[in-house]
This record gives sequence, structure tokens and C-alpha cells, in this order.
Amino acid sequence: MGDAERKSLSERITTRLLALDAYEGARCVMAYASFGSEFESGDFIADALARGKTLVLPRVERDSRALQLYQVRDPARQLVAGVWGIRQPRADLCPPVPASQIDFVLVPGVAFTHHCERLGYGGGYYDCFIRALIRRPPLVAAAFSLQILTALPVSERDQKVDWVITEDAKYQRSIS
Repeated sequence: MGDAERKSLSERITTRLLALDAYEGARCVMAYASFGSEFESGDFIADALARGKTLVLPRVERDSRALQLYQVRDPARQLVAGVWGIRQPRADLCPPVPASQIDFVLVPGVAFTHHCERLGYGGGYYDCFIRALIRRPPLVAAAFSLQILTALPVSERDQKVDWVITEDAKYQRSIS
């Protein structure tokens, strides 16, 4: 996918994300700074800040194999290239935020199914983060339609998201 198409489709996905009741009602939103060919999260981040929501971004801590959460008020000044070149909060400029305060989580991934199964990048950081949540806020993935597959190699450790939002569809996890 070319840059122009990725930008256009990301804008359509962002419009759909911003219309979700779960996002509208959230006071504290966790997102991620996109990289590579991912959904471009910049407009989503900008909207959260413009609406006065508390914006939380993760910082990958490789030693502990965990995500540390920080409030970001000024992405241009407070983010730095981290693990794998992904922009993440500077711990010296951003206050930590406990996961219990988060009302909505935008979750990255490589591929998804219409059953909301998720294939991450292989580190297990988000799966561990989700399993450790005491109170599970809505988990929402933004993906391009070409990232939706009929099946993925998943195990009991892999965590599903609640919704996958594409440029033209919304998939919701069935609770069984």
C-alpha cells in the first residue's frame, strides 16, 4: 500500500474510531505512536488531546518485557525513538499512569480476524498487558481491510480485542 492510500484509509478508520461510544465516553485513552505501514494514529492522538482526554502512550521496557504507561501532552516534544524505532514517551518528561485509569485502549497488530483475534509483532507485550488488567477497558484495533484474515495461528495466551475497526467494517468480539 502506498503512502497516499495508507493516509486516506487511516483517515477513514479514524473517523469511525472517533464515532465509537466507547471512545466518546472515555476520559483516559491509551493509544500508540504508529510506525512503518501501520494505521496512522496521529489524527486519533490529536483528537484525544484536543478533546481534553488524558492521553497515555506505552513505553516498551525490554528488560522487564513489559509496557510502561505514560501521559503525553505534547507528542512532538515528549516522544523519542525507542525499541525498534517506535516513538515512545520520554520517562523524564511524562508522568506514569496506572493501567487502572484507562477507559479505552487502541491496540496495534499485524493481522486480525473477524472474530477479533489478533496477531501482534511477536513480543507478547500487549498480550501480557491485557492479561494483567484488573479492569478491562474496551480494546479496539484499527486495521486496514487487507489485515483481516479468515484465520490466524493463535494460542490460549493470545488476547482478543473487543472491536476491530477497518475503513469499511466493524467487527465485534462475541463473548462466549
